[in-house]
Amino acid sequence: MQTFDVTFVRSLRLLLGGVLAAAAAVPALAADPAPMAAVVPPEIPQSIPMEPAPKNAAALPHVVLMSMGGTIASRASTRLNITNYGGKGVPRVNPEDWIHDLPELANVARVTTEDFRPPEDRPTGPETFADLEMVAKRLNELAQDPSVDGVVVTHGTNTMTEVAYYMDLVVKTHKPIVFVGSQRPWSGLSGDGPLNLYNAVRVAASKDAWDKGVLHCMNQNINAARDVMKTSAYRVQTFRGPNAGALGFADPDRVVFYREPVRKHTYLSEFAGVDYKSVPAVEVAYGYEETPGYLIDAMVEHGVKGIVIDGTGAGSATTSQTEAIKRAQAKGVMFVMTTRTRSGRVQFTPRRREANILSGDDLQPEKARLLLQLGLTKTTNFEELQRYFDEY
Repeated sequence: MQTFDVTFVRSLRLLLGGVLAAAAAVPALAADPAPMAAVVPPEIPQSIPMEPAPKNAAALPHVVLMSMGGTIASRASTRLNITNYGGKGVPRVNPEDWIHDLPELANVARVTTEDFRPPEDRPTGPETFADLEMVAKRLNELAQDPSVDGVVVTHGTNTMTEVAYYMDLVVKTHKPIVFVGSQRPWSGLSGDGPLNLYNAVRVAASKDAWDKGVLHCMNQNINAARDVMKTSAYRVQTFRGPNAGALGFADPDRVVFYREPVRKHTYLSEFAGVDYKSVPAVEVAYGYEETPGYLIDAMVEHGVKGIVIDGTGAGSATTSQTEAIKRAQAKGVMFVMTTRTRSGRVQFTPRRREANILSGDDLQPEKARLLLQLGLTKTTNFEELQRYFDEY
């Protein structure tokens, strides 16, 4: 016990000696230390400097920016108003406004503008077939203009994909035609329009985008006009190709493609390069539980030449619809079957052939309507019409 006490005392003396020695080695602190300098936060820049203009601007591709209107060409009363925009008293965004607001476009292409927006408050509505044909005619002219390298077309997102598909069928071109829009108005806080438009011009200026038909570029995704569809009312990631997926992407470093469309389009289309003054009337009948056949009867009474049945499941009509289909077929009306699932294809089964109903493959009903309209300008032969749906 006594040995433990001696050892403990010796250890304590050694420890105290080390502490005193270390304290002696530390310089004495000043009685009144100098105050620290105030930390000044860096100034928040009010503007972001532009990238330097290219030295060979005259050699950049010539891209025509054509406005057909849409949310991307709309303003709202406040920046937080991203759903109830436009209307009387709110000026629209003119094509030259895009050029002013996006000076970065000058680093990508020589952009010129054309305005094909329908007049506001027109009694016939915002857009008619005559408007589509006027744009198609102009696009066919631009396709033949050697000074033009590509075209960007703005459009409202509600019907953009079917309009783009119509141009895919009727414009004869190797050059890229890129449809673009936005889910939020040009004036909206965190609007998607500016970057969408910038990327669309990049795609139209890309040599890699040639011979791929009419394209759609939003949210950095590049889709074929045939495949793309709107899947959400307001979300910016709304446009997708549910069956085929994207062709490529407008990434920050470059525009990159991973695949090409295999269905006929643009310069391969039998319908391209024709100035259509009108097309046969075709309507769409939606399929649901106990869909009545009298809706089809009413369409026939109004003179339709074709009807697309957007059927349930793999493409089925109700009993009442089936009976009405037979009545309409007796009057020469052609029928195409699509599926309301929006994914997967309608197969051309023996039962469907026996019923004389065309298979719309994986086309959305509004696009099957357009293809049938164009097909009926050439023929009413069942096999030939089915060939169109197999190849386009």
